[in-house]
Amino acid sequence: MIAVSNTQPHVTGGDRGAGQEPVSELVQRASHQLTELVRGELRLAQAEMKEKGKRYGKGGGLFGGAGVVGFLMLQALVATAIAALAVPLPVWAAALIVTAVLGVIAGVMAMTGKKQISEANPPAPEQAINSVKADVAEIKESAHR
Repeated sequence: MIAVSNTQPHVTGGDRGAGQEPVSELVQRASHQLTELVRGELRLAQAEMKEKGKRYGKGGGLFGGAGVVGFLMLQALVATAIAALAVPLPVWAAALIVTAVLGVIAGVMAMTGKKQISEANPPAPEQAINSVKADVAEIKESAHR
């Protein structure tokens, strides 16, 4: 006759099978993996921002160079206008006319700029401040109810 036992084998800490690790070990491993993942993502973001910074630097330098060349081009255009007016007029009169026109343009631009700046004062986000004040007042009012 064969005897069959109804007792289940007792599992100790060292006899655990695959996938039966204690919760504390799983949490510790997940925390470590999450930390490594975040560090890896930060390294990737840092490398990406460094590359973008280089590109922004090059682009800014090229824009600066374009500004200088554009300024020189405008100077050449002014000289051309003076030379064109010097054909029917004396050179000094042509230069005076071009200078006066440039002065008027500069004056109009300065006045327009001043108007824009005065409309922007004070340099604070007034709508956002008023909105926050209203939110704080609403919270205080609802807290007193």
